[in-house]
Amino acid sequence: MFVPALFGAWAAVVCAAAGIAARQRVLDVACGTGVLADAARARVAPNGSVSGLDANAEMLVVARRERPLVDWHLGRAESLPFADASFDRVVSQFGLMFFDDRIAALREMRRVLRPGGRIAVAVWDALARSPGYAALAAVLAQQFGPTVAAAFAAPFVLGDANGLLDLFAAAGLGGAQVSRHDGPVRFASIDALLAAERACAWTLGGVLDDGEFERLCVAAPDALRGHVDATGAISFSLPALIVTVDTTTR
Repeated sequence: MFVPALFGAWAAVVCAAAGIAARQRVLDVACGTGVLADAARARVAPNGSVSGLDANAEMLVVARRERPLVDWHLGRAESLPFADASFDRVVSQFGLMFFDDRIAALREMRRVLRPGGRIAVAVWDALARSPGYAALAAVLAQQFGPTVAAAFAAPFVLGDANGLLDLFAAAGLGGAQVSRHDGPVRFASIDALLAAERACAWTLGGVLDDGEFERLCVAAPDALRGHVDATGAISFSLPALIVTVDTTTR
């Protein structure tokens, strides 16, 4: 549900930010089921190559089944299983905030990038800039307290441009640039949005029991009603920050 609702549309944006083009070698770190890697593959064809890496074996099962032309790898961002200077472009879409060691992961991206290459990393902007998700976070805080609200807010923890530049600099990636891009999120209904969030291992997955989820389903519609259209679908802004850095600027 997340891919069509919010992830899919960003693949082209990240590819453009990275400057992915024909004949390049591209690595997608934290590739998930491969939406970004597949978009990159279309751009590097016919003589380029794309590798995707993720720590989640189940996601890679889907990636291999749906996108067999990408070279898939099971592994961690903090220890990439590739030689130095292996890739022309290294990209990562909405994974950096969940890495155990963000600085180590960025250093690894730098290590496998060839001279003259580019890194492009996308993270969600601050929660306050996404009105629908901010409203849902407020409901969670009111109903269940700050711990549950903080779990839901985890994807947004890097939504500060200056903080991102500091993080990249600490990893030895000076000269990075941050750009903000607006984008929508859309689910078929409020129920679909809530079900997807509850199933997400990185936010509410395992946090709410059945009774608590029923409470959320009762409380959330009033807070989210202003984002629902005549068909019952819910949509609102979900901006992202994209950090780019060229090896020539280091």
